Amino acid sequence: MPNIKSAKKRVLVNQKKAEQNKAVRSEVKTEIKKVINLVNENKPEEAKAALPAAFAVIDSAASKNVIHANNAANKKAKLAKKVNAASAAPAAEVSAE
Repeated sequence: MPNIKSAKKRVLVNQKKAEQNKAVRSEVKTEIKKVINLVNENKPEEAKAALPAAFAVIDSAASKNVIHANNAANKKAKLAKKVNAASAAPAAEVSAE
């Protein structure tokens, strides 16, 4: 445990920031899971509608430096790829019939 007053304050501030960052990371994961669950339930239209909200949360986390900008871009690209694949799959099935 630190003895100096400023060091004690840094410990408290770091704990508070860690909790805030944890909440933001959790929100990112939750939004991603929502979109992925919609894709898995074969609801491509709803997944497309939920995508902008997920992108906003991911961008917000990146702007706060909770996650790296490249990590945010990676997450967004993977989500978009899954949603696009899900929305393209039913159309391919319908046209094949």
